[in-house]
Amino acid sequence: MNKNEIAHIKTLLSEPKKIAIVSHRNPDGDAYGSSLALYHYLTKRNHMVSVVSPNDCPDFLKWLPGQDKIVILEDEPELGSTLLKEAEYIFTLDLNALHRVGDAMEKVLNKVSAKFIMIDHHEQPDDYALYTYSDPSICSTSQMLYHFFEMLGEEESIDATMATCLYTGIVTDTGSFKYPSTTSTTHNIAAKLINLGINHTVIHNHLYDANSFARMQLLGKALSNIKVLNEYKTAYISLSQRELNSYNFKKGDTEGFVNYGLSIKDVVFAAIFIEDQKQKIIKMSFRSKGSFSVNEFARKHFNGGGHDNAAGGRSDDTLRETISNFLKVLPDYSNELQNSYEE
Repeated sequence: MNKNEIAHIKTLLSEPKKIAIVSHRNPDGDAYGSSLALYHYLTKRNHMVSVVSPNDCPDFLKWLPGQDKIVILEDEPELGSTLLKEAEYIFTLDLNALHRVGDAMEKVLNKVSAKFIMIDHHEQPDDYALYTYSDPSICSTSQMLYHFFEMLGEEESIDATMATCLYTGIVTDTGSFKYPSTTSTTHNIAAKLINLGINHTVIHNHLYDANSFARMQLLGKALSNIKVLNEYKTAYISLSQRELNSYNFKKGDTEGFVNYGLSIKDVVFAAIFIEDQKQKIIKMSFRSKGSFSVNEFARKHFNGGGHDNAAGGRSDDTLRETISNFLKVLPDYSNELQNSYEE
């Protein structure tokens, strides 16, 4: 984002506007963290701001300050649609293409008169926004939003509430600062946010230490389902709808499960396949170490994408067929997987 664009955005934000903030379907910590940080910033400047989410978030994000103000389009379609249609500007955060909001919201967004402002760190962004701030090298949209405030000359406006939201987005999208995209700049920003008065221990407890007994049982089932393909340095997990139902599955319960496959010695590529009978799809998450790009893999084979070492996908086939297709294409990547990662 160049200086002229920043100057234009500062001008448009200098007077109260009707602004909506949206993020992708199945929101995670970065989506809600960045959205709510921007919400609090704009609200303090007397803008009429609404956050409209395609669907609800997992329980482990429901403590975020301002989360109760978010309008869930899936639950309140009339109100959500009205807020989007009446907005003068719409910030899209943590998504690089409008289809990532899901069919229902995409239909509304395709008809609005508002101008779009994109802030996102995923690769290959679509060209739908008036102003686009895109940088796939940055670990999270929340870190990008921090830089956005810096570019606006508003770093001093970040308070403890905004810092809590930003820190949540950064810590979740970096896997608690362990992913390769975590840099010294990331750590410096985290330090600044802590100095603003956030309680990082409480944040971590909300995110990672509030597991239900049912989720722990589901994790046990997922671990028992792990398959390891040594010849491809690959591990994968599958969970059927029946298995999910057996452990009273709730949204977000499988968050992070795919990382257990990647933690196995010598594994450089991990996948999880989750049956979703409501949407009639198989949802997938992919993780990798080293140079193997799960973003390219997901884009080519499973209608997905994301980052080089973390991506998602989906399939309209059955769970069995999807896994079969996955196993069929793995041999094409044998050399890449064997040479992807070295200590």
